Amino acid sequence: MEESANKPLRKIHIIQGEYQVVTDADVVLSTVLGSCVAACVRDAEARVGGMNHFLLPGAQAARPLEAERYGAYLMELLINGLLKRGARRERIEAKLFGGARMVEGLSDIGAQNAAFAREFLKNEGIRIVAENLGGRHGRRLEYYPLSGRARQILLPTTPQIMEPPPKRAPKPDTHGTLELF
Repeated sequence: MEESANKPLRKIHIIQGEYQVVTDADVVLSTVLGSCVAACVRDAEARVGGMNHFLLPGAQAARPLEAERYGAYLMELLINGLLKRGARRERIEAKLFGGARMVEGLSDIGAQNAAFAREFLKNEGIRIVAENLGGRHGRRLEYYPLSGRARQILLPTTPQIMEPPPKRAPKPDTHGTLELF
C-alpha cells in the first residue's frame, strides 16, 4: 500500500451496486471487475473523486430495490455526489475499467456496459481521459481519487470446460413383454 506523509492509506472496497465519493487523500478505492464496469471520476481542483461498480447498463429495474445494479442509477449518484462536494461538471474527468466478455456464447453484457458508460459520460459532457475496457480478463482495480492514479491487475482467465451432456441409458425394449406383480 502507498503511504501519504507516512500515513497508511485506508482501502475502501466497492462491490456491485455501490459507489463512493471521497475528499480524503489517504483513501484508495478498490474493486474486482468482470463484465461489470467501474467509472472512476474526479475533479482535481475541488479535490474530490469517486468510483462506482455497475452490473448492467442503463435500463431501470422493474423493482426499486434492483436499481443499484444499473449503470444509469449509479452514474447519476456518483456524478451528483461529486457535484454536491464542490466539483464542477466541466472539470470532471473519468477513467473507465471492466466490461470483459467473461463467457463465450452468451450475450456480451461487458460490451453493453462499456458502450453505456461511454455514451453516458459523453451526454453529460464529462471527458474520458483513460479507459481499459473489454477483453477476456477480469480486473482488480485500485483508484486513488484525489491524484487520479489508477492501478489495474488483469486476472487469469478461467478455462471454460464444456462437457457433453450425460448419456442416457437406453430404454429397455418393452414391446411384447409382460410384467406381473
